[in-house]
Amino acid sequence: MARLTAARRRALPTAKFALPGRRYPIDTRNRAANALVRAAQHATPAERSKIQRAVCRRFPDFPSCKR
Repeated sequence: MARLTAARRRALPTAKFALPGRRYPIDTRNRAANALVRAAQHATPAERSKIQRAVCRRFPDFPSCKR
């Protein structure tokens, strides 16, 4: 996975982030997985729920999205 430099992060469309304010990039599967892990550590329960939904919308076959 390529490093997400500041320039690349700025170039990402807002839709490729899980939360407003361009927080938690989910442009790749690896970054989506990282967003879920970081959310578990640092996000509020409401934010965790939003991140989970955003990841599942973007990657419906993601392991945590299967029921």
